[in-house]
This record gives sequence, structure tokens and C-alpha cells, in this order.
Amino acid sequence: MKPPRRNRHARRAGSGFAGLWSVCAQLRFEPHRIDHQLDPRGHYQVNLEREFPFHVSLFHYTSRHHTRGATWHERLELFVPLDGPVRMRMGNQVALVGPGDILAVDNLKLHNVVDFPGFDTRVVVISFLPDFVYSLGSPSHDYAFLLPFYFKQDEPPHVLRAGESIASAVHQALARLLECYFGPGDRQFYQVGCKAFFLEALYHLAGHFRTSEVLSWEFVRQQQRSLRLKPLFDHLSASYADKLTVAQAAARVNMSEPQLMKQFKRVSGMTLVSYLNQVRLSKAAHLLHETDLSIAEIANRVGFADQSYFDKRFKRVHGQSPREFRTRPGRSASGPS
Repeated sequence: MKPPRRNRHARRAGSGFAGLWSVCAQLRFEPHRIDHQLDPRGHYQVNLEREFPFHVSLFHYTSRHHTRGATWHERLELFVPLDGPVRMRMGNQVALVGPGDILAVDNLKLHNVVDFPGFDTRVVVISFLPDFVYSLGSPSHDYAFLLPFYFKQDEPPHVLRAGESIASAVHQALARLLECYFGPGDRQFYQVGCKAFFLEALYHLAGHFRTSEVLSWEFVRQQQRSLRLKPLFDHLSASYADKLTVAQAAARVNMSEPQLMKQFKRVSGMTLVSYLNQVRLSKAAHLLHETDLSIAEIANRVGFADQSYFDKRFKRVHGQSPREFRTRPGRSASGPS
């Protein structure tokens, strides 16, 4: 990996981000290759310790080196680019996240970075399970730490911009967190320190994203809805090429059809049909990049009987036709590089 570029973005964003950037300049960022952590459903698995369900990943994204396709997962994530912009698709929305911006990922929606010419940046990804900071046995006020990850239907993604006043405090907390997580210091209090600095960052983020209408029971209900629909999400990810009626989908989760359609959109941010198409198009993008199968064969393999309809839907989501996507710079004719 090439050395970090000059931190001009860090200087513009303020001393907090400059400090975070300086800490990251001492750390090793690996190319974004997570194929080995994706199961056949597209579920992105990170092994988290039961007693310490928290993990920091340091990725270097480029057009040439990043794993294609959308993923979903139960854990929550913060996503922080360091050098250049990232376009993150979550459901039907695309968030443009700049250097030093902090994105709270809408984790249960299908999400993926969107490629574009010149895409090249290091990213800090912080993952954790909700019960790391709040569970049924926690004091009721602890739910506030999770407010940045509570999304109302159709609201824009939660992004704290690097230039906002509170961002410097978050950057400082994240810098101390990374020093504790990756540093050679006393490991006896490693977990305590990581949690303390992470909660400090979440405290500032919660204050920024809080809404008076959000109560603890609303967040818990959203988690319960997600859990109830999980068997359907698993089925859609594993059998995306198969036909599925609304009645069949509702039967899988013991709901009426109207109830399913309402709850599915509240959790995923899109209709059942849109979600299934998104899964199929994500699988198609992976096959276009990793194989030499014909476009017609890929369309059929992911569940589109009509190639012209597949082409139209693919371009709407990825901004390029399947042929343009396949022939863009950085793809090896023999498969992944």
C-alpha cells in the first residue's frame, strides 16, 4: 500500500481530525477484501467476542481493490473516510461521505460502497453489537448511545460532517480509541479504555442526532421488528433467484400480507420487490467483476428472465450498464485481481 497522502483534508476539518489522521498515519490499512467473510446469503460475518463485541477494521478502498456487492449484518457500524470521498448506498439512498465525515450505517438495509473514477481512500470501520452499550439489563438512559443508529423511515442517512462544531470532539475520542485499540500499552485495561473512548464518541453523536420523538421503547421495537423478519431476509439472500410471492413471504414470518409489507418497509426502507431486485443486482455486480459469464447468463442466474429489463435496472442502481461496469478500468479479464 502506498504511504498516506498529505492530510490537507485534516487541516481543513480542524485539529480533532488532524489528530485522528496522525494516529491513522501510523497504522496499517489493508485492501478491502472481505469475500472470505461473506456467506452464500451475502451476510458479512465478523467474529466478535461475547464479552467484548467490538471490532475496528482499517480498510483501503480503491476502484481496483474492494469487494463488490451489497452486505447486511446485525452489528452496528460507524464508517469514517480519511483521504477522499465515499459513496455509500443504503437501501434506496446514497450518502456522499467526505474525509472526516462520520456515517452511522443503516446496517440491516443492504449497503455497499459505489465505485467511481478516482475512488481511493482509507476508511476506519468501527463495528459493535447493540448490547455492547445497551441491553435489557442496562440503565434505561443508556439507550441514548444508540440514537445515531435509529433511523426513521425515509429519513436521510445520519452523517456528521467534518466541519460541524461537534465533529472535533468525536474525532478526538476516536483518535484515543484507536491508540488504545491498536497501541502497545497496558493490555489489562484495554477493553475498559476502548469502551470509555467509544462511549465518549457516541455521546457526542447522540447529542447531534437526537430527536425528541425517539424513546427507548421505539428503538427496542425496531430491533424486534428486524429480528422477526430475519428469516425472510435470510431466505431472500440465499434464494434470490427464485420467484417469491407476497403470500409466500408473509407465511415465512407468520404475518398477514398487509402487515408484512408495512413492517418490511419500516425495517428495510424499501418494498419487498425493490429489496429482492437490490439483492439480485448486487449478486450480478459480483459476477460481472469476478467471472467471465455472459451478461445474459448472469441476468438469468440472478433471477432476471428479460435481459433488457436487467440492463435497465442495473444501470439505475450502479450508474453504468452491465457492459460498462464490466469493462471499467481495474478489472482483470481473468477474474478478481
